Amino acid sequence: MTVLDHGGDDSADFAAVAYREEEYWDVDLLPVALTRDLKGLVHALRQQPSISGALGLVAIGDDFFIIVRVYGEETTLFLSDVTASVDWGMARDVLDELDIDVPDDDDLDQVLPAGDLSIVADLGLDEMELGALAGDLDLYPDEVLASVAERLGFAQSFQRVLDGMG
Repeated sequence: MTVLDHGGDDSADFAAVAYREEEYWDVDLLPVALTRDLKGLVHALRQQPSISGALGLVAIGDDFFIIVRVYGEETTLFLSDVTASVDWGMARDVLDELDIDVPDDDDLDQVLPAGDLSIVADLGLDEMELGALAGDLDLYPDEVLASVAERLGFAQSFQRVLDGMG
């Protein structure tokens, strides 16, 4: 499942919000600047009306993804790869919020997620599945997020939003 063209530029960066109204999911694209602004992303998510909170789905190039869930005053975070924090400010911001140190050079040889693996467990994607998706090195971040969207029941809306990016 190729979701975006991976040409190596910033065009693969995106931020989307998914939220439920009644029993239907809606997905909207957020400004690409929010792929570099965690506080702005959380603020944008808080603006969405939803019965189960709003999900922020962020892909940064071919490197990593972030899931942010805002529900009331609570914010939960998931970062697919802590080593991304060495090169990416957005990943560092997530680790700061999680109170996790940026990994040392000795720890850069393995991909490890950080944050709440159960961030969407109540919506249909358990910790083990999310961990397995995050650790699948054959998938690009947008492909992992498309799989998340499929498992949570908003794959068509998610794909429609991504198709509109190009």
